Amino acid sequence: MTPATATDMSSTPPAAIAAPPMTPALKEWAVAVEALIQGSTVLLLRKGGIREQGGSFVVEQSQVLLYPTYEHQQPALLKPTYAQQVTPVASGWHPPSVQLRAWADITHVFQITQAEALATLLPLHIWNQQFAAERWRWKPRQPLYGLALRVHLLTPPQEIPYRSEYGGCKSWIGVPLAEFGSKFSSCFEPAPVLNDLEYSQRVHQIQQALQSAQPSS
Repeated sequence: MTPATATDMSSTPPAAIAAPPMTPALKEWAVAVEALIQGSTVLLLRKGGIREQGGSFVVEQSQVLLYPTYEHQQPALLKPTYAQQVTPVASGWHPPSVQLRAWADITHVFQITQAEALATLLPLHIWNQQFAAERWRWKPRQPLYGLALRVHLLTPPQEIPYRSEYGGCKSWIGVPLAEFGSKFSSCFEPAPVLNDLEYSQRVHQIQQALQSAQPSS
């Protein structure tokens, strides 16, 4: 078994998201969304929430809104640079409205099947070593997934009301198209955080790190 396998989703046609009745959104810690927006990382690690359909993480869409969450992010789980950005909140807390600032193309999905491969990625994501190891051990029969995201800024950012269906330990939600009104198309004009060369270099870093963990033949 190789340490990681990758799915290249970069051939998926996108420049802007089509306009379905519900716009797909990936739920992620607010601190991670901010790191993506700032260009500090392009890599998310996921094993899926408790309420994932089928019990495991699946990439349902290649173009998604980034929906920030707050309840489960804890400073002790993050590298110091990111830990200082987090203020823990009570269980069940959520803001009355949520600001959506970015959308992303998920260009690559890496299936990480060995601890050595995960270790090589430590410089490239926001989790600290202890939390990465804990997530690796949780549901040990299931792989950990690395997602490479080409992030674009929403222009302008959108403020949407919180809805009860957005809650819970799940990775994917649908945001009603009506929340954007007539501005939907203009919001999703490509406005990448990183240019083409910068982004390709970041993805290459991930690929090289994973390749270095593969056993020599």
